[in-house]
Amino acid sequence: MISSVLVANRGEIACRVFRTCRELDIRTVAVYSDADENALHARVADAAVRLPGSTPSETYLRGELIVKAALTAGAEAVHPGYGFLSENADFARAVLDAGLVWIGPPPEAIEAMASKTRAKELMAAAGVPLLAPLDPDAVTEADLPVLVKAASGGGGRGMRIVRELADLESELKAASAEARSAFGDGTVFVEPYVENGRHVEVQIVADTHGTVWAYGTRDCSLQRRHQKVIEEAPAPALAPGVEERLHSAATAAARTITYAGAGTVEFLVSGEDVHFLEMNTRLQVEHPVTEAVFGIDLVALQLSVAEGAPLDGDPPAPSGHAVEARLYAEDPAQNWAPQTGTLHRLSVPGIRLDTGYEDGDTIGVHYDPMLAKAVAYAPTRAEAIRRLAGALERATIHGPVTNRDLLVRSLRHAEFTTARMDTAFYDRHLADLTTAAPDPYAPLAAALADAHGRSRFGGWRNLPSQPQTKRYASADGEHEVHYHHTREGLTADGVRVLSAAADLVVLEIDGVRRKFDVTRHDDRVYVNTTALTALPRFPDPTAQQAPGSLLAPMPGTVARIADGLTTGSAVKAGAPLIWLEAMKMEHKITAPTTGTLTALHATPGQQVEVGALLAVVQQEAPH
Repeated sequence: MISSVLVANRGEIACRVFRTCRELDIRTVAVYSDADENALHARVADAAVRLPGSTPSETYLRGELIVKAALTAGAEAVHPGYGFLSENADFARAVLDAGLVWIGPPPEAIEAMASKTRAKELMAAAGVPLLAPLDPDAVTEADLPVLVKAASGGGGRGMRIVRELADLESELKAASAEARSAFGDGTVFVEPYVENGRHVEVQIVADTHGTVWAYGTRDCSLQRRHQKVIEEAPAPALAPGVEERLHSAATAAARTITYAGAGTVEFLVSGEDVHFLEMNTRLQVEHPVTEAVFGIDLVALQLSVAEGAPLDGDPPAPSGHAVEARLYAEDPAQNWAPQTGTLHRLSVPGIRLDTGYEDGDTIGVHYDPMLAKAVAYAPTRAEAIRRLAGALERATIHGPVTNRDLLVRSLRHAEFTTARMDTAFYDRHLADLTTAAPDPYAPLAAALADAHGRSRFGGWRNLPSQPQTKRYASADGEHEVHYHHTREGLTADGVRVLSAAADLVVLEIDGVRRKFDVTRHDDRVYVNTTALTALPRFPDPTAQQAPGSLLAPMPGTVARIADGLTTGSAVKAGAPLIWLEAMKMEHKITAPTTGTLTALHATPGQQVEVGALLAVVQQEAPH
């Protein structure tokens, strides 16, 4: 029996594993980087060991340091979580060689699936249906579109869809560079790209006695940058016989590599066609939806298998439906740019929330920007979707910009509610789903709350006065509002002010009484779910940048610069010039206009802060 577990990970998944360990009376050990010194996972563990440094390569990717930490803290077993070293066969061997229990599949099974090209060869031999790789040098117009994929790693990095033959060579280079940066392996391959396909996967659990269980299906088709955003179980509206074929292929894959523990086999489904994509030899981010539908604890099953226990009888029968949404600190309207800063408040009541953050925690630049996973369960799919959308809509999220509005709109989109979605969902609908729609009365409520708060401390006299003006910025631009202080209280044009306090304003608008909860953090004001930034009465002229300036949209590292780009280079509008690496993703900085590069301040490897001037493009003079 395992009595103590070190989780070789951070954030949400570390907290998730610790929760099950506490329920089983298993002692927990965390590891943390310098950037995570005060992180939630380090605070809730029974013991924690520092990994010096802040970047993943210095800390959570250092297997030898993690094994040493486990031995130093007296842990008996190591759980890898997901990401980082979770699918690293050498790390699994190092754990076992140190006399520790590895809570995962055998190193040989990890190794077999580590390379997507090798995995496809094994699956083809086992009769699992798949898309055969293409020779990059032999791709023709008839083969398009194709998908360039990194042979190692995951998370959408090193993947490119190619629709024009002329773009194939450059995309192969770009995917290889990104894969090398992310995984240390620049190997890529090409396969056919299936339009309108759905991403459907099967959760499997295998013991060390030859039993393999398949736990239904999950649909993970809503993705951005090939990374999942919304997942659900079971996968809805599958063609007759497809689920049985998926289960058969998934169990065959597990048996082929003598698998043990929890794992996921991923497929691309198009109508009745099923194609093997890859096998993830670890726990998936989206595992909670399977837990909800089957009434199980997959982490507990992982621990049980690691202890050598058999899977007795048959897996439980599924019931109901579950949907999960990944809440990210990112701005979908700005090319999914990750956001950093203080998370003042995070509350999504009424549903399951798996998170690695608490109120007041800092979202840094070094790691994935996922804040939490919100999971709703109900007897039917429609009820589960409605419950999750409603919970997110009512959630209190104060801090950096998030994808909350996108999630709510996605869940309520007709293609999703009627199960007609596919992996190109955001390619078609992102612009509509990210159109800013703040509450038009939020700026007025913020101004009235601020006026009341100041009045309590002598900020104004209770006498007739000239109209007062306040300026705020929201997602759809700047707003100027006006109000009056009178002997009867606060008044505003067009609405009736029923009451105004520092934290609550009640207005009557067109005969309807509406409440506005107001919270302030420095110059940020949150009015219900609308985020505002208080602006000075007069703009600061020194804040203006020269036309054509390329500014860093987030803190990060300059990963690379376009080949041959120097001061004086001619550039075309929209052409990628600089790539920033931040929060495990590469972000393209493109030319804002066609013209000449007149300044280049960015250099590969340079650390930059948000707003840093990277380059300047002077617009081409009209002919």
